[in-house]
Amino acid sequence: MNSSATLHLAAGTVGNPVANIAIFAAFVAITMFVVIRASRNNSTAADYFTGGRAFSGPQNGIAIAGDYLSAASFLGIAGAIAVYGYDGFLYSIGFLVAWLVALLLVAELLRNTGKFTMADVLSFRLRQRPVRLAAAISTLVVSLFYLLAQMAGAGGLVALLLDVESRTGQSIVIAVVGALMIVYVLVGGMKGTTWVQIIKAVLLIAGAAIMTLMVLGKFGMNFSEILGSAQHAISGSSSEKIASHDVLAPGAKYGGSVESKINFISLAVALVLGTAGLPHVLMRFYTVPTAKEARRSVVWAIALIGAFYLFTLVLGYGAAAIVGPDRIMAAAGKENAAAPLLAFELGGVILLGVISAVAFATILAVVAGLTITASASFAHDIYGSVIKRGRASEADQVRVSRMAAVTLGVLGIVLGILANGQNVAFLVALAFAIAAAANLPTILFSLYWKRFNTRGALWSIYGGLGLTLILIIFSPAVSGKATSMLPGSDFAWFPLENPGIVAIPVAFLLGIVGTLTAPTDRGTPERNAEMEVRSLTGIGAEKAVAH
Repeated sequence: MNSSATLHLAAGTVGNPVANIAIFAAFVAITMFVVIRASRNNSTAADYFTGGRAFSGPQNGIAIAGDYLSAASFLGIAGAIAVYGYDGFLYSIGFLVAWLVALLLVAELLRNTGKFTMADVLSFRLRQRPVRLAAAISTLVVSLFYLLAQMAGAGGLVALLLDVESRTGQSIVIAVVGALMIVYVLVGGMKGTTWVQIIKAVLLIAGAAIMTLMVLGKFGMNFSEILGSAQHAISGSSSEKIASHDVLAPGAKYGGSVESKINFISLAVALVLGTAGLPHVLMRFYTVPTAKEARRSVVWAIALIGAFYLFTLVLGYGAAAIVGPDRIMAAAGKENAAAPLLAFELGGVILLGVISAVAFATILAVVAGLTITASASFAHDIYGSVIKRGRASEADQVRVSRMAAVTLGVLGIVLGILANGQNVAFLVALAFAIAAAANLPTILFSLYWKRFNTRGALWSIYGGLGLTLILIIFSPAVSGKATSMLPGSDFAWFPLENPGIVAIPVAFLLGIVGTLTAPTDRGTPERNAEMEVRSLTGIGAEKAVAH
């Protein structure tokens, strides 16, 4: 059977496209209504960029979970566990442990020190224009890579559900997702986006919990039975690589050679350190009124995200046992199709439609959050502080932010079309590596090192960002393998698929060297003292940060 026929068979057996479209349309209509209602109070830049700081800790925690639990979490991780077993679950562990770094080192201090964007913190004691420009560029690049992952997830998911076989058809689907995202951001700002994320988080976690109970019920509430059935299904796979591994043993994806093991360590470093440098997650801390609520946000987020990742363990192994790895890899979307295929086996057309609409909502909510963050950074940091030198009105910043959202949406669509078919969890891991290398060193040094200066910040941001991008471009992730973004080309000289193990330490080192080689370039004692007091107490957090 040729590949086209296999794809049609796999896609044609997962429900009714008309029912799937109807459920999608219902979700979009409900969330659009919520966004329009929320947008009525978007009268200032604070309303548009941070929702007027009006969300409580639990509300923001649920929204953070909605922002963080992306298509990578639901589609990519479940698929990775279904096909690779133990190694697939390593993504869940990395994503969850990363929140401890964000909670203990970043969340409260960042909320106290900033106003709208990450650059508010990084430039507080340093020269405003160069640091804001660097931070904004970093934010835009990280957001684009994350957008690329979500758009790829959208293409694979809707290709499966609507029986769209052609690359052109999937590209049209990605364009529709991008257009919806732009509308959400233009109309609702941060308030509308936050409510979409809250709705999506509740639906996603509830849907995953229901599917988890259904899988456990099929096996007498015995998780060992699920593992045994998953092993039996994997052992019977037509793929020798898949059939040869133990579902509970490491090494199916990151085992064997020393290079593969180093690649896993690199991935783990990027996942654990990346969250605390993700601009769209950091910006959520500005939507609460106090540092106490920022802490509560993270606690709620950790609880919800932790529960969800436990569900992915059951869903992934359940998909291997019930659907089988061969059918998953033959479907449109490959690994990303595991959760929808499992939903169809458990509950037919209705459950498939509901779970797929939730996954679709996941993509829409995350891309809306990314777009509002990136466009706010461009308007507030590049336009307001660099181009207009602090003289731009709030209305001008909001207008420019909306224009930037449209531009980012178009770029996201183009990049998503190029990345269609890649595992979304893997693509998100690349965004984490960029965030960890370009943003985290400067954030930590700004908050904890009084001597840190402008040269250190610029070397760290530009050095970490540039090195990570170069290593990604010349890695097997882009060329040289059948699973690469450009499978027909081979210009990969860097052996690792994720550059975190090299780029992150180098970025920290560049920040130190840059600071120590410019000993006279540092903030005034008064500014340093104000930064310390504000970061620890929150006093003065509401006033403008320009100086």
